[in-house]
Amino acid sequence: MSSKKFAEGINAKKLFWIFLFGCVFGTIWEMSYHFIQHGEIVSRSALIYGPFNPVYGLGALVFASIVNIKNPIKLFLTGMGLGGFCEYVCSLVQEKVFGTVAWDYSDQFLNFNGRTSIAIMFFWGILAIVFVKIIYPYLSKMVESIPLEFGNILTVSLALFMAFNCVISVSACLRQKEREKGIKATNEISVFLDRHYPDERLNKIYVNSYKKEK
Repeated sequence: MSSKKFAEGINAKKLFWIFLFGCVFGTIWEMSYHFIQHGEIVSRSALIYGPFNPVYGLGALVFASIVNIKNPIKLFLTGMGLGGFCEYVCSLVQEKVFGTVAWDYSDQFLNFNGRTSIAIMFFWGILAIVFVKIIYPYLSKMVESIPLEFGNILTVSLALFMAFNCVISVSACLRQKEREKGIKATNEISVFLDRHYPDERLNKIYVNSYKKEK
């Protein structure tokens, strides 16, 4: 019997599971933070199906790339810079592609175009240390403990689901942007999107997305 572990070391399969973990963790974190602040539970998912926030998923992947940094100060500063850069780019892409923003730190001291700030980057630095020193070793072992054949099937299935989830979410949001401009549905795809992903449904999912005032 083969003793090979599922996703041993750092490879595409393990990175996918790390990304998935980050997506779910980010959604739970954002929902919990909003609940503590406002006493209500609202959606903080960035995808239509499931509790997934790819910004945190990308952050987890970025942190996975620096797990070999041993010095905590260097780890903190690297995580701070990479986390802030990742958040800035995600905010920029969202605004340019969809015409909306999901966070704005313009009121914070030393912010960068409202997309991130020194305070938020400090949080990313702390999170990098927690992830690399505590979360990653446990998460890595947990992923490797998945039975090999089952893990391969499950990973492919979830990867296909996430690919569909990303495509349909982007498509629905882009179609919503067209509706706001008064563009009528002219093909079967836009008709499908209008029918199954109307503004009412998307607005409930993307509660915190809004147009930035110029």
